[in-house]
Amino acid sequence: MNKRLINIVLLGAPGCGKGTQAAFIKEKYDLEHVSTGALYREEMASGSAIGIEAKRHIDNGHLCPDEMTLDILSHHIQSHDEVKGFILDGVPRTIQQANMMEGKGYDHIIPVDLVINLEIPEEIITERLEKRAKELNRTDDTPEVIRQRIIHYNNLTKPLVAYYEERNILKNVNGAQTLENVFKDILAEKEAEIASLKIKIDSEDKDRQIAITEVNLSKDKI
Repeated sequence: MNKRLINIVLLGAPGCGKGTQAAFIKEKYDLEHVSTGALYREEMASGSAIGIEAKRHIDNGHLCPDEMTLDILSHHIQSHDEVKGFILDGVPRTIQQANMMEGKGYDHIIPVDLVINLEIPEEIITERLEKRAKELNRTDDTPEVIRQRIIHYNNLTKPLVAYYEERNILKNVNGAQTLENVFKDILAEKEAEIASLKIKIDSEDKDRQIAITEVNLSKDKI
């Protein structure tokens, strides 16, 4: 990729409204919403080699390997360099994935500029998921399955909150409000943050141009 992208990660338990807020952010900032689940479904539908491998893992009740997930994501990002940036939904899912995205034990760096964590009490999460299961007639989403999904999130993904707090790029938002008010809070807290990212990127581009100029001047002197 020749240009610097703005990448935003959405964190939050199942049912917190990440998908809806991602759609709002996409429209506001003209970023692409990327769901790793959707990417996997596309690969499996296409019958690609990685799609066949992913289906094998899923059919056996296993999670797809971290490297496979990041390979799909990295390829998607590199093949869409016309966009301004991405809203990452569903990745990173673990501390291991976050480390790999920083280039630790993985060949490609997928930078993260801003992390939005939608905070919401577990009892509200449970109510939302049970209501959605009834509305969509999803008989597989039993109370026990929902409880296990929340436990899974707390054990594997929630530690990313502290991980990104340490990197000073995490912002917490009250996700228990109405969808509109959640987005208003995101806008109120993120405008300055996103503006600073643009300044940072513009500065990086300027430094890159200066470096190129200096190289060209050196060549002229030879």
